Amino acid sequence: MQVEENKPRLSFWQIWNMSFGFLGIQFGFALQGGFMSRIFQTLGAEKDAIPMLWIAAPLTGLLVQPIVGYLSDRTWHPKFGRRRPFFFFGAVFSTIALFFAPYSSALWMAAGSLWILDASINISMEPFRALVADKLPDSQRSYGFVVQTLIIGIGTWIASNLPWFMTQIGVPNTAEPGVIPDSVKFAFGIGAVVLFSSILYTILTTKEYPPENLEEFEKENQESSGFLKGVTEIFKNIFGMPNVMLKLGLVQFFSWFAFFTMWSFATPAITEHIFKATDTASVAYNDAADSVGNYLGTYGLTSMFFALILAFITSKVKINRKLVHMFSLFAGGAGFILIYFISEPWMLHICFALVGIAWASILSMPYAMLSSSVNPKQMGVYMGIFNMFIVIPQIIAALGGINYMYKLLFGEEVVFTMVLAGTSLIVAGLCNLFITNKGVTHDG
Repeated sequence: MQVEENKPRLSFWQIWNMSFGFLGIQFGFALQGGFMSRIFQTLGAEKDAIPMLWIAAPLTGLLVQPIVGYLSDRTWHPKFGRRRPFFFFGAVFSTIALFFAPYSSALWMAAGSLWILDASINISMEPFRALVADKLPDSQRSYGFVVQTLIIGIGTWIASNLPWFMTQIGVPNTAEPGVIPDSVKFAFGIGAVVLFSSILYTILTTKEYPPENLEEFEKENQESSGFLKGVTEIFKNIFGMPNVMLKLGLVQFFSWFAFFTMWSFATPAITEHIFKATDTASVAYNDAADSVGNYLGTYGLTSMFFALILAFITSKVKINRKLVHMFSLFAGGAGFILIYFISEPWMLHICFALVGIAWASILSMPYAMLSSSVNPKQMGVYMGIFNMFIVIPQIIAALGGINYMYKLLFGEEVVFTMVLAGTSLIVAGLCNLFITNKGVTHDG
């Protein structure tokens, strides 16, 4: 564990401002996670082929995240700071990709849009994680990551409901076969505006601390400059990661396998199992798909309220991060599994409310634990490397892991993908028991 740095405690609104860009990032992720499978199905993709269409996104993240983290650790400009340049360029490319994604006329175009969108969001996202560790003392890091989660929850709820809202105000929700409905196009356009403007808000309202010893910082950068030295340094950090990070990585692996399964299969699973709708050009299917977005919004709304509770608690008392995370994952696992057993659509709100508890914890507790166990000078690269434990399970899932596992363990019905997701979250919760370092599991 790192020694507490001599950093001032920040107010709620200072932490809010430095995290506000996550609202836009989550607009991008929520629209991507809630509606890209709908776009793929509309363009003719079979259900079992959907995970493969998602594979470019995690593959890109596997490469982009450590590199961006490494570069941001070694960036400093008196005016623009360390992390903020990455916020800006990621926002520009994310905005463009998000706007044009629903105008795809072929599967390869939609998959390409997803690839560009995910890569661009990652350019902005990883430095946001590192910024919390840069700016906050260890005693405030759980609080800082929870505030991020609060903003993420708001973004998830609003963005997931945008196509439904567009339909309610009269925007067409159906189109010719193979054409994306206008309700989805409008939702993605609004998301693009929110993404750029919220990240710009953080850039304009947040200042960064300069390196403690600027001369030493520049000397270290000169010594490690060059492509080969950079790649060598990244691999050195990967193979030399702290033991705690490996244990947290195991928890992350099963957590993100579960959520990738949800993003890939929630629309076909719920529209087929609950609404009995399979024709993607029908009114019944498109209304059901809008409803899926509404239910996914519930997990964002719940994560927002759970994050509010955690923010209040962590601002007042020290918490056991490991136990909070373990029981939150158990709740999410139960929520996914219950989807198989319910018969009424309104019950999905209960299921996804439980999922939202897990989501709030996934976006805060692992990062708070990680930030207490790594060298502050390498926070960016380690945050990037840590996210390899997010993208690797997604790659495995996309390459057939989901299709193979749910059919092997449970049965042929696509709703069993949600049971698989729940089982994976419960395993993730149990993996927390391997983490025993009190300095990591408890607030500083």
